[in-house]
Amino acid sequence: MSASAEHRAELIAGAAVLAVALGFLGWSAGRDLLPGSASGYDLIASFPDVDGVEVGTEVRLAGVRVGRVTDISLNPQTYMADAVIRVPEDVLLPADSAALIQSDGLLGGAYIQLQPGGSMDNLAPGDEIEDVQGAVSLISLMMKFVDSQASDGDSDSGASQ
Repeated sequence: MSASAEHRAELIAGAAVLAVALGFLGWSAGRDLLPGSASGYDLIASFPDVDGVEVGTEVRLAGVRVGRVTDISLNPQTYMADAVIRVPEDVLLPADSAALIQSDGLLGGAYIQLQPGGSMDNLAPGDEIEDVQGAVSLISLMMKFVDSQASDGDSDSGASQ
């Protein structure tokens, strides 16, 4: 094989690898790259702790992805983390709906779960979801369990003496 033919083969192989990589990038971004995916309305939820949540985090309703987190900022008056959630215009949430930070298993990431309430009034664009539950730290839960086991062990050994 001549040097120019070898160079041409390397160039074609490189272009193919680049095309596949771009395809995977587009696939992983999903429908967020499609026109019209930015439509919807924003809601605000103030959490005491947004550990694991960042811009782009999924927002789910009944386990179905219905939106994404578009912004997170610290509210200097309340010292809470304000998360801006974008949901489609056809998803109308009752005014007493709740937003909870959930995790996808032990090693999975976090997402925001929306739980619709029973109010006859709906949240309007820019409204705040009042009922929130922040992220639960797995480490702190494990530490509480270990502490409770240790204190139970201390009280059991003291009672038998």
